[in-house]
Amino acid sequence: MNMQVDSAANETVRQVVLETIADKREIGVQVAAYLNGKCVIDIAEGIANPETGAPVTPDTLFNVYSVTKAVSAVAVHILVDRGVIGYDDPVAKYWPEYGVHGKDKTTVRDILTHRTGVPQMPEDTQPETLGNWDAMIARIAAQEPLETPGERALYQPLTHGWLIGGLIERVDPKGRSFVDFMREEISAPLNAPDLWIGLPDEQFHRVAIMTDNLPEARERPPLALKCMPPQVDLCPAVFGRDDVRRAVIPAVGGIFTAQSCARFWAMLAQGGELDGVRILSEDLVKTFNTPRKKEPDLVMYGQTLPLSIGGFWLGMNEGSTITARDEHVLCHPGAGNTQAWADPETRLAVSICHNRMYKPGSPEEDGALAISNAIRKAAGVE
Repeated sequence: MNMQVDSAANETVRQVVLETIADKREIGVQVAAYLNGKCVIDIAEGIANPETGAPVTPDTLFNVYSVTKAVSAVAVHILVDRGVIGYDDPVAKYWPEYGVHGKDKTTVRDILTHRTGVPQMPEDTQPETLGNWDAMIARIAAQEPLETPGERALYQPLTHGWLIGGLIERVDPKGRSFVDFMREEISAPLNAPDLWIGLPDEQFHRVAIMTDNLPEARERPPLALKCMPPQVDLCPAVFGRDDVRRAVIPAVGGIFTAQSCARFWAMLAQGGELDGVRILSEDLVKTFNTPRKKEPDLVMYGQTLPLSIGGFWLGMNEGSTITARDEHVLCHPGAGNTQAWADPETRLAVSICHNRMYKPGSPEEDGALAISNAIRKAAGVE
């Protein structure tokens, strides 16, 4: 790795991280940032386990929730880049079982842009069933769409990952599992070993213990509850379970270090390449921040999500919970305010991992925003 941390910039950002911990916006935090492909910020502070007082170290792993979706999307883009599949191809061309109930015209792009009409989870899904990969794939493929595929945006909080994983396993020329594909094509080439989707038992001791400060699931409207049922909610009671840590959940199951996560985003900030290793063609990466059609998303309380045709979120104005400010910035938030992004213009890539899950009510309450602003200032890319 290019661990050429800028000591002055690192210390400046560290002080802001410590302030967010002191005023209880955060508990334990890891931050990593790359500029022009070089690591300039690398910080680990606070408490990983409030019960034991164990500190956060550079090796601490954190649940990153929907930040995982960006890694899964890149797995699709790799296969498109190689000419194995096309964005406009029907999913059923490769996955015939998926083409039931009027889903035969669903395209690869529909999956990436959350327009399949299949955001809902099977009704009787329980935490212990999340790890049954084949059953989850089959049951989601068999569902009836809530809307005609391709006609309306319905965010896929959980199903997104199994849709991508099921597709990849059916088109990969080497016949690999989703996990093997991801590790061999993304994690290993990027020297980012701690991009875990399905955590081995021997790594459990490294995981930070989450503290939940999010609104309760009962506040969600009926459609959102169908897509994110309370029994499999994104919370410590579910995602702190051993069986869920082991489960391969490509939408929200990522357990990463900030350093490995930042290397992934640095690859995108560098146009698909890092340390001389090319993952994606530069021309393809340039298309990733093209906005998809803007429309209210009923799964997400009627919000118009800033999503791109590449399956990424795009930066919004400062003051939102998305800490990447400019619309050209590729990013993805995770439940509880985990943040990661890549700015292709400034070539800055950032990952902020933490274990206090919360939704900021204002910019002043947003620890990740304060850290992000400090990173931009320290890196000279305000």
